[in-house]
Amino acid sequence: MNLFRLAGDLSHLAAIVILLLKIWKTRSCAGISGKSQALFAAVFCTRYLDLFFSFVSLYNTAMKIIYICCSVGTCYLIFMKFKSTYDSNHDTFRVEFLLGPCLILALILNHSFTFSEILWTFSIYLEAGAILPQLFMMSKTGEAETITSHYLFMLGAYRGLYILNWIYRFYTESFFDPIAVVAGVVQTVLYIDFFYLYITKVLKGKSLVLPC
Repeated sequence: MNLFRLAGDLSHLAAIVILLLKIWKTRSCAGISGKSQALFAAVFCTRYLDLFFSFVSLYNTAMKIIYICCSVGTCYLIFMKFKSTYDSNHDTFRVEFLLGPCLILALILNHSFTFSEILWTFSIYLEAGAILPQLFMMSKTGEAETITSHYLFMLGAYRGLYILNWIYRFYTESFFDPIAVVAGVVQTVLYIDFFYLYITKVLKGKSLVLPC
């Protein structure tokens, strides 16, 4: 494991912790897209089925379990414990338009046509667009809480650091996974506008208000 991979994992973990603490401390999931969180839970559950038949390292196994538990726990907080604070009126992204194409792509473009490999590939494609419901929700409300902005920034940073990880591995190990890289680049591109607003607004102590 290289430094970029480790930093990416820690950024991802920080994003999850920030979101969970935000919901738990405020006792509210206002401004959080339940659909995005459900998609992330689907990503982890389909990607890490290898927990049952493959062991890489203690670190790898621990992170997989943490991601699954935290994503499912987040969904529990949003859809059950603090359901009354969930803003379903603004969380209206049509996820079927994301799930369908991701499944079709996974069936067509994969490394091998096996059940576990198709699910892994599906999770890669789905993760690339899983944040869309959250961004769509923000575009409808026109703003985001500061703590939610921190969550999104760390999530975007995680993917950006993984791109550096792939570049590093390409030059040091001659490793290149076109499916993961292309999906990762697409996911990072979705954050570009948000990164600009985060740097120019949030880091200067201003609220993040989306331009009309």
